[in-house]
Amino acid sequence: MVQTSNKIFSLEEFLTLPETKPYCEYIDGKIIPKPMPQGKHSTIQGELCPTINSVIKVQKIGWAFPELRCTFAGRSIVPDVAVFSWARLPVDENGDIANTFAAAPDWIIEILSPEQSHTKVTKKILHALNHGTQMGWLIDPDERFIAAYPARQQPLPFEEIESILPVPEFCQGLQLTVGDIFGWLKVTT
Repeated sequence: MVQTSNKIFSLEEFLTLPETKPYCEYIDGKIIPKPMPQGKHSTIQGELCPTINSVIKVQKIGWAFPELRCTFAGRSIVPDVAVFSWARLPVDENGDIANTFAAAPDWIIEILSPEQSHTKVTKKILHALNHGTQMGWLIDPDERFIAAYPARQQPLPFEEIESILPVPEFCQGLQLTVGDIFGWLKVTT
């Protein structure tokens, strides 16, 4: 989905455009391409989903999805990881997972890429929190820093490797530390 002219698209028009890679998001009437993930971003994203799902999907309390389009409150975003509680998973008429997610995720996780604006990513997390998301994480691989955004609370900074990261209430039983997240980046020989 790329904007090829100065034409302003409505959300409905945007959603009819073909998907492209990198993905585009619809924010405040603008079509914004997401940066293509690089090594650190891809590594963390690739480890996060199966790690989260090994606890919450197995117990049928939630499901973590990479690069899932979520359309809500006039925006259509593609979080790096979107986690939905089991009770809020959209299903089709066959009882299968739906293709369209027209809701804010319960937990939004963004992994900062080197060329990405910290402010724009933070605004995306805050928008989701203002529309029902329970928890947001912003992971900065270069700074080895994670900001957790619990709903209706001040953001919490995490840098110490032994720090246990907060998760949404429905994900109790899942425990991750800063060291776990950034440890995935180490290449051992």
